[in-house]
Amino acid sequence: MTKQTIDPAAIAAHLPKGRRPPVENWNPDFQGDIDMRIARDGTWFYLGTPIARKPMVKLFSSVLRHDADDKFYLVTPVEKLGITVDDAPFLAVAMTAHGRGRDQVLTFRTNVDDEVMAGPEHPLRVSLNPASQEPSPYVHVRGRLEALIARAVFYDLVELAVEEEGRGERSFGVWSAGEFFPIGDPGEN
Repeated sequence: MTKQTIDPAAIAAHLPKGRRPPVENWNPDFQGDIDMRIARDGTWFYLGTPIARKPMVKLFSSVLRHDADDKFYLVTPVEKLGITVDDAPFLAVAMTAHGRGRDQVLTFRTNVDDEVMAGPEHPLRVSLNPASQEPSPYVHVRGRLEALIARAVFYDLVELAVEEEGRGERSFGVWSAGEFFPIGDPGEN
């Protein structure tokens, strides 16, 4: 039986390649904050009301930027408007696993239909709440923007996790595109 390998480049080639505005190159004057908020569950609000039209949310998300001052902005060539983001601006709502073990490749789709392949350019990370020790898992999407991985998707991710030995320590995590991403303490599972 021949071992079949997964080619991350082939998977990446099949991910949608939408053209995005070059928001990282735009440096307009700051116009102030607007009453727009992205909730932890990925819902966008304007003036306290959810934005129900997905095409509108996708449009706003295409001009979203997270700057070094740790603030989020909607940016066009002529204006820069501050918005509030409760956690991460996107929510990873689906995951597909290709292959298994060290050859595994994981792809994620966000609530605004961005698709990324976890790997060197799109790392996974898990942050622990200091008080509750509850994990918050994230995948890098673009620029300084991340997606919080939805709870159900995180459970699927945990099902794929393996224990690895490295630098004298055991880690519990997942492989994707040749990278190992710790997602928890092997003693906790």
